[in-house]
Amino acid sequence: MKKNKTIYGRSETTKRDWYLVDATGIILGKMASKVAVYLRGKHKPIFTPHADCGDRVIIINAAKIRVTGKKTKQKMYFTHSGFPGGDKLFSFEKMMAKSPEKVIRLAVAGMLPKNSLGRKMIKKLSIYNGAEHPHPKQNIQKLEV
Repeated sequence: MKKNKTIYGRSETTKRDWYLVDATGIILGKMASKVAVYLRGKHKPIFTPHADCGDRVIIINAAKIRVTGKKTKQKMYFTHSGFPGGDKLFSFEKMMAKSPEKVIRLAVAGMLPKNSLGRKMIKKLSIYNGAEHPHPKQNIQKLEV
């Protein structure tokens, strides 16, 4: 009697690809969910929930993303220093003016696991404000969102 064996992916043996996303005119949430799937490795048949099987993703033109509705004025980002009265609120508009890379990183990180595995996965994400990136030697594939 032949038994079927489940194959589990391992972080060490996973082949990692490179993907490039041009964020020009793309809606933030749709892009973040697609990028999170590729960082996590859910698009691969060897996906294993407890292993980092994901690929590397490069996002260019981070300042050109868009959001729907009234989110530019109403969406708020909250930070706290840990000290009494150390809370700060920033609108989406101010965060985009200050650091558009951080807006995308927060959106993608919110869709990854909230543990040490998620912290490893978010390190494979590179975000650049302009159209240039310092990864020309890699075999980069274009990812359509």
